[in-house]
Amino acid sequence: MTSLLHPNASHVAETLISRGHHGVIVTQPEATHTAAEAAAAVGVEVGAITKSLVFLLDDDPVLLLVSGAHQVNLKATGERLEGKLTRAPLEMAKSATGQPIGGVAPLGHPTNLPTYIDTALEQYPELWAAAGHPNTVFRTTYSELLRITAGLAVDMD
Repeated sequence: MTSLLHPNASHVAETLISRGHHGVIVTQPEATHTAAEAAAAVGVEVGAITKSLVFLLDDDPVLLLVSGAHQVNLKATGERLEGKLTRAPLEMAKSATGQPIGGVAPLGHPTNLPTYIDTALEQYPELWAAAGHPNTVFRTTYSELLRITAGLAVDMD
């Protein structure tokens, strides 16, 4: 029942449902601050955790959905996206997503962020992503993540 969720997580659930996802949000007893903590909490490999990270592609914010087992190779990924990729300032990431760092979901943002999805996530049958608040997550698959975010697959190594 979404009414018991944090308002950000409730908004993410509604967005998921509107895009054909089941919309089930799992609330953890405590916030998870790293991909490793999130993986332990839901019982999956760290690579199956989807980190939602805001970067600047040239001067425009973009969302990168990255495997918890990876760090983004800024130079190579920027070249693949035909621009210069740098980390967005925290305040910009918060305002672009409307969600707190550590709880940024792949969707449900006030702005339409171009979204790129790490191809390394494809190897996992089940993915978990934050749901708008640091102690909420939802389950999805790689193909569903591509569909619900209208994201483009990119090698980020």
